[in-house]
Amino acid sequence: MQTLTRITSAGSASTAVAFGPARVGFGLFLPQFREAFSISTATAGLISSLGFAAFLLALGASYKLIARAGPRVPIVCGMIAATAGLAAVAAAPNAMVLAIGTCLASASAGFSWTPFNNAAQRVLYDRDRPGALSVISSGTAVGVLLAGLLSLSLVFFGYGWRAVWTVFATGAAVAALANLLALTDTVAPAGEAPARTWGELVARSAIPLYLVAFSFGVTNGIYITFAADRVSEQGGLPGLPSQASGAVVFAAYGALGLLGLLTARIKSAIGLSRLLRCLNVGAALSIAIIAWAPTSWSAVIVSAGLQGLFVMMISAVLSLWSERLFPDLPSLSFTAALLITGAGNIAGPMVGGMASTAFGPVTMFAGTAAIALATAVVLRPRAIRERASNQAYA
Repeated sequence: MQTLTRITSAGSASTAVAFGPARVGFGLFLPQFREAFSISTATAGLISSLGFAAFLLALGASYKLIARAGPRVPIVCGMIAATAGLAAVAAAPNAMVLAIGTCLASASAGFSWTPFNNAAQRVLYDRDRPGALSVISSGTAVGVLLAGLLSLSLVFFGYGWRAVWTVFATGAAVAALANLLALTDTVAPAGEAPARTWGELVARSAIPLYLVAFSFGVTNGIYITFAADRVSEQGGLPGLPSQASGAVVFAAYGALGLLGLLTARIKSAIGLSRLLRCLNVGAALSIAIIAWAPTSWSAVIVSAGLQGLFVMMISAVLSLWSERLFPDLPSLSFTAALLITGAGNIAGPMVGGMASTAFGPVTMFAGTAAIALATAVVLRPRAIRERASNQAYA
């Protein structure tokens, strides 16, 4: 198998698991978890935020592992964490085990995404890297789509949600083995990577990158945690049981997210700043729709599709943009962007859950949409750079 095909296939499988069921599974099945474990909205927000915190911690561990042993080790560790976490949720007897499993599963994304920037830098030609990173990032869409379809199948075949999570865990175990075998030529001897400092990433030209990353973390963290629950609580979509309606959200989210494969081409055609502003406006519209029209088939599909497109394209943009800003620090710069995304992920669902309890879900979603819209407004074209400036802040 050619190196490009091998790397992109392994990366797509890894991100499909880590950013599919391991990341969105909690929000996708929140209606079922509410029924099984008597979870409140505030508790749901806390569990989701704890999962994102595990993602954040895993990011730091992943960077250390890359420096010591190359990208294969953290990727395989991530898939093992996903397997253990998804299996724990499948067998969870109470909310505590559910939370632990959610955290382990969420950690897989932190372990296994950034190493592919490093792997691509090592073994792929410059001309192949942008397309490969877009394909790897868009594996998320496949994972979310399959998770949504499996959730929807509960309605037609009558088996329980635990069976679906067992399938998720099995898929993660297969992805662990596949990456173990596929990434043999990316292993680095201990001490190969030079010591670098985080201060090298503190540059004026990187501020828009970090702003986009944090806004993305907040808004998408809230959406994937509460969107399906919003549809379910309002009675669901006509013709479907209320608890099954959330599956439509994530199926559409994943299906439209496959357009993330076109990120590199669209960026080349319209430019980075215009792409970023369009994506954030789309995200704001997506969140507003789920707030005000959660029981309309067309509105929910448009909302989920816009959010899926936003996530897949922003994910690819963060990967491509961080590498272009700091070509000598592909993993460290991407890790920094995702750490900031993770901080937004932690803050978003926790604050969103409390805001929903205090002011209602419509107000909470409206405030979230305003964050995405404000991000689009402040992203001035002259501030967007794809090369780091020499000026750094002390």
